[in-house]
Amino acid sequence: MRNQSNLSLIKITFTMLAVVFTTVTASAQQKSNPYYSRTEIKKLKVSNAEWKNILSPDLYAVAREGATERAFTGKYTDLDAPGTYFCAVCGNELFRADAKFASTCGWPSFYEPSRKKSVIYKEDRSHNMVRTEVKCGRCDSHLGHIFDDGPEPTGKRYCMNSISLDFEPDAKSVKK
Repeated sequence: MRNQSNLSLIKITFTMLAVVFTTVTASAQQKSNPYYSRTEIKKLKVSNAEWKNILSPDLYAVAREGATERAFTGKYTDLDAPGTYFCAVCGNELFRADAKFASTCGWPSFYEPSRKKSVIYKEDRSHNMVRTEVKCGRCDSHLGHIFDDGPEPTGKRYCMNSISLDFEPDAKSVKK
């Protein structure tokens, strides 16, 4: 019983550290990116050359070139905290944490976006597969893919790259 209690405390501690780290990281991203806004929803038209000057090389590779982070390496894969996920490139609201579920696929997974136009879809025929790519509805950055093996109520699994996401915890969930 005591070991179980200690494991729960360790999990809570790591979750809160992840939340603090990601909030600080998001703040740094916002300051160096003039297009980052968590309130603006107007479609952006920014060249990849300009994004390359603004984004980190890892984020650029995933968001603008369609790369994928390795499974089970993303900062949000196991995060279980109330809050909102935003596009790491432009700040567009994408998903609420209450739509996140443990898919065990190695990437953060959601069953629905927070708003109808939060994301857009594009056919992806790379790697000898036919899939549906999920892109940010504001800046067209690659987020991940959608599959038909998710839970109810939608039956969808939005399999996202952690690096393409920023997370902001709900104010009431962060204790001071």
